Amino acid sequence: MSAAPPEPSVSLLVVDDEELTRAGLRTLLSAKPGLTVVGEAADGVDALALAERLRPDVVLMDVRMPRMDGIEATRRIREEVPDPPKIVIITTFENDEYVWDALVAGASGFIRKRAPSTQIADAIRFVASGDSVLFPAEVRQLAVSRRPIVPRASRGSVALTGRERQILGLMAEGLSNQQISRRLTVSLETVKTHVGNVLAKLDANNRTHAVVLAYEAGALTPGIGE
Repeated sequence: MSAAPPEPSVSLLVVDDEELTRAGLRTLLSAKPGLTVVGEAADGVDALALAERLRPDVVLMDVRMPRMDGIEATRRIREEVPDPPKIVIITTFENDEYVWDALVAGASGFIRKRAPSTQIADAIRFVASGDSVLFPAEVRQLAVSRRPIVPRASRGSVALTGRERQILGLMAEGLSNQQISRRLTVSLETVKTHVGNVLAKLDANNRTHAVVLAYEAGALTPGIGE
């Protein structure tokens, strides 16, 4: 009987302006199976340069940094690096407008700095596999706090079908494709098609990005119909 294939290694770039934080994350995450820290950056300028040179699978990105913050770094990595890495925002703050802006810029999700290292490692593996890190209640909380900053009159309309809006709402609840399939009693392939259409119409990089852009566009309203 042949042995199971080894778990694929995920290369990781750690970005934080505090040297002790970077060192701590590197030590903790390097000890996790399947994770390899290939570089560190102290700000967004270095993060962009290293993302281009090292081509990591995932960037663990702080938001509040000198020279270039994590929001601009996320946007530029997504736009300028060929086959860009996935980006996970790591933050100290409970309700941070910076986090929302980074999600709008295309980050795959966010995690708290105080989270257990195992949870941070799981989030990194999750986005590396092609999924996104979505915490529905926390994203809604960010959307509520953001709502006065983005007046509804300034939001563009999103031409989603009724079924696409329904599936978008279930995505906002954090349901997987399989769970949506069971909830709506439709095939998994049908769900994948609708999810793909939603991402394309919203010009979203991933499910979290789609939900955040939908809140921005008024296609989802936090606290109503979810």
